[in-house]
Amino acid sequence: MKEVPSCSCGGASVAGQNRIIFACGGVANVGQLSNLAAIQLTQEGFGSAVCLALLAAAPEGLAGAVGEANEVLIIDGCPVRCAGKIAAAKGITPDQHLVVTALGIRRGGALEFSDADLETVVSAVWEGKGRTVDEDSLLRPPREGGCGCGGGGCC
Repeated sequence: MKEVPSCSCGGASVAGQNRIIFACGGVANVGQLSNLAAIQLTQEGFGSAVCLALLAAAPEGLAGAVGEANEVLIIDGCPVRCAGKIAAAKGITPDQHLVVTALGIRRGGALEFSDADLETVVSAVWEGKGRTVDEDSLLRPPREGGCGCGGGGCC
């Protein structure tokens, strides 16, 4: 009998979690910051980071765990809001949705960020800044020429 490989990127471990965190994993600095913030928030006990690709793949067990969570957090890198769009396509409405560029961090190359930038994102989540949405910052189109991540304008 063929053994099915299991995923170890958060899907099986989210049952019973108070908060579930989905983060952009884009190649631009703001996507990388989103992912690093999710990891740091998990380490700090804020919640449990879960792979966005796992959500997109739609495993049945993850949908149930998300439905049982007290809070769902989405951290997007830029106004394209890829993580938010994936969650919406799966019927998930986040309790908190943070966009890194709305915090004043400019998009750049994958390694163009500082520890202070990471702390800005993590602190914003702890402070609940993603609970109030500035629609202008969420809906502003990406800058001319895209974000530089190679994804055709996405981050």
